[in-house]
Amino acid sequence: MLLLLSCFLQNYYQNKLRLALIGQSLFGQEVYTNLRKQGHKVVGVFTVPDRDGKADPLGNDLLHMVPCMTLFLCTSQFLCMTLFLCMTLVLCLTWFCVLLRTLIQGDKKAGFSIFWADDGLDTGPILLQRECPVEPNDTVDSLYNRFLFPEGIKAMVESVQLIADGKATRVPQTEEGASYEGIQKKSNSKPAEAIHNWIRGHDKVPGAWTVIDGQTVTLYGSSMLGSSVPAGQPLEIEGASQAGVVTKNGLVLYGSDSKALMVKNLQYEDGKMISAAKYFSSGDTARVELTDDEKKIAEEIRDIWKGILSNVAAIEETTDFFKSGAASMDVVRLVEEIKQKCAGLQLQNEDVYMATTFQDFIQMFVRRLRGEDQEEEMVIDYATKDVNNMTVKMPWQCFINGKFEDAENGKTADTINPADGSVICKVAYASVGDVDRAVAAAKEAFEVGPWGRMNPRDREAWRRSELATIESIDSGAVYTLALKTHVGMSIQTFRYFAGWCDKIQVQFHLHGPDIVCAIVIPWNYPLMMLAWKSAACLAAGNTLVLKPAQVRTHTPAQVTTDSVIDFIPAGGMVGQRMSDHPDIRKLGFTGSTPIGKQIMKSCALSNLKKVSLELGGKSPLIIFSDCDMDKAVRMGMSSVFFNKGENCIAAGRLFVEESIHDEYIRRVVEEIKKMKVGDPLHRSTDHGPQNHKAHMDKLVEYCEVGVKEGATLVYGGKQVDRPGFFMEPTLFTDVEDHMFIAKEESFGPIMVVSKFKDGDIDGVLSRANDTEFGLASGVFTRDINKAMYVSERLDAGTVFVNTYNKTDVASPFGGFKQSGFGKDLGEDALNEYLRTKAVTVEY
Repeated sequence: MLLLLSCFLQNYYQNKLRLALIGQSLFGQEVYTNLRKQGHKVVGVFTVPDRDGKADPLGNDLLHMVPCMTLFLCTSQFLCMTLFLCMTLVLCLTWFCVLLRTLIQGDKKAGFSIFWADDGLDTGPILLQRECPVEPNDTVDSLYNRFLFPEGIKAMVESVQLIADGKATRVPQTEEGASYEGIQKKSNSKPAEAIHNWIRGHDKVPGAWTVIDGQTVTLYGSSMLGSSVPAGQPLEIEGASQAGVVTKNGLVLYGSDSKALMVKNLQYEDGKMISAAKYFSSGDTARVELTDDEKKIAEEIRDIWKGILSNVAAIEETTDFFKSGAASMDVVRLVEEIKQKCAGLQLQNEDVYMATTFQDFIQMFVRRLRGEDQEEEMVIDYATKDVNNMTVKMPWQCFINGKFEDAENGKTADTINPADGSVICKVAYASVGDVDRAVAAAKEAFEVGPWGRMNPRDREAWRRSELATIESIDSGAVYTLALKTHVGMSIQTFRYFAGWCDKIQVQFHLHGPDIVCAIVIPWNYPLMMLAWKSAACLAAGNTLVLKPAQVRTHTPAQVTTDSVIDFIPAGGMVGQRMSDHPDIRKLGFTGSTPIGKQIMKSCALSNLKKVSLELGGKSPLIIFSDCDMDKAVRMGMSSVFFNKGENCIAAGRLFVEESIHDEYIRRVVEEIKKMKVGDPLHRSTDHGPQNHKAHMDKLVEYCEVGVKEGATLVYGGKQVDRPGFFMEPTLFTDVEDHMFIAKEESFGPIMVVSKFKDGDIDGVLSRANDTEFGLASGVFTRDINKAMYVSERLDAGTVFVNTYNKTDVASPFGGFKQSGFGKDLGEDALNEYLRTKAVTVEY
């Protein structure tokens, strides 16, 4: 795109100019607006009155319209448009930027120059220059919107001000390269990158073409492929080194170097555009009859078309949106206005290019409104269970490449309801081969799928009650807690990170995704841990492979049907294969410290993949005598018994100041006796079953060790005498620092209490920090200075003051020491799934 700017300079007062504009474009309109903001006076507009019957956007009542012959070159090489700032003294500025040629030639940088004209050539002295890097899949549109439009306007205004201030420079340039040969038809037998550059350099006007089945077909939307080429139906391309492949994502073309690229859309000579993926199935579709309500909406859309195509006398069925003078900005306006009328309608800009006449657009719109053109319904072999006054449906297979399927080895395993020990259903028992297929699918989705170009703002279709019920029977979480926390916070997490999708800035510090990631989540919060990790991962633009804990798979499986996630139920060597896999570049893990160490070692030895680890904890909670006793008792119990103690930040050890110790213990025992242990689906239940039998047995053994070492068992300590894996809420006192239960995490409903001497703040801090873990901590006191002093010195990633378990989706979460490194939640979590590149440019 070439923009020529000439400026005639008259009197100026206090460094402000009187200017007249010549040209027609949205760009010119923005320049006009910004020049006026700078205090320059625009006294007239010299322009061609209209284009395709549409009025010049610069034409308004404030400006004097004078028709004139301006320079408009519209060739296959470049689009040339002039904009003049006219006064008395002859002084010319020319802005030169050929984006099409930049892309076609495969340049790694794009830019523009504003320079002084000399006899009409483009070789005058340079006044100002700007440049930016060209991304692998940039198009004319993306470069224009990302760089040329915003930076060009700023540079134009800056140049005018430099002239007004008498500071404009004149850097000489040669005439070499001032003229350009016409664009010639290129051979299809070129390296893949050259073909890719050729297509994107012509996208969307005038379009690069080839011959398919005797027809001239124009190609749009090119992107380079990595090593993964999806399967599809072969298609002969005239002059190509080998046949193309029509896949579910588009048309794959091969270069002479056997590398591949993907083309998204095709356009025939009659102007009809289709999705390249539908080349073999794009025959005429039967037209739908509109209902009365749909006819009413169609007339409202006709009015929208009329408002945009103001130059057209009437919108007929055959009226073509683009042949009537519409441009890309009009497409945006059309889509946004229709979305406002039909909330929730999934309409994209490219849909307009696929249905350019009014009648075709209405047919497409109605089908979209009815949901008739959605993807083929996914086949899911649900396991069903009647529970909680509903029939819940649970996927149990692997979810790979957009479909559910059995594990490669055909094996399954039983999942157990911890409330009664019954079998919920079978679940696929995955193998290393399943991991490889899932990673390949995730890699393909990143490289050639639509995920990177999706609008992330229109997703929300959650089934709260069903998910909470499945979470309850799957993990033992009390239903009311699952509804509020497990499901509720998961939704909040996805909403929070969806808001980050369009705020990850591409600047001189370039942020890009890690491509294919893996996440491994624990059994205590299957749904919420999926949300905490996958939301940030997906918002950053990655695809991912998910492995839940072997004993808890159902809510993660339920969610993956709506996300860009491949799902691998746990199996023999699944986690190990993820750590070793060469195509996985980032692994996020929540689980035990010993397993975290093994994962870190494997990730280092494989391909040095990036790792974030949220591991074990032994979180201290310090309760001072000046606390609010009611709150300290209530929140102290919550710090231990929340989610039946299966909580990574649970207070593993409470330090209670000596003067209030006995009263505190007495009140805690009173409250424990009021707790109702039972069916997690019952609304009055406070305390559900432990997650699985092996864990239940471990907790009983933990209590036996505590008694054996001399701690005082005040309450509980054994399994409840009823079916299921129910552990009594347990309280130990007189716990000394050397004891096993003072050092090791129980991960269950076991409160471990130690005294500390009145006023011994530094002493209790030393004891609290005497652990290899550093995930969370807490302090209860009415003295804000004491609270801040203790908070600064507690060696943990999270400190709760006069509260506990109050996590927030916008607040970073993660630990120190052997509790791991890296963050979930908040802005920090995004950086776990992004790579930062520093770009240094010398001007």
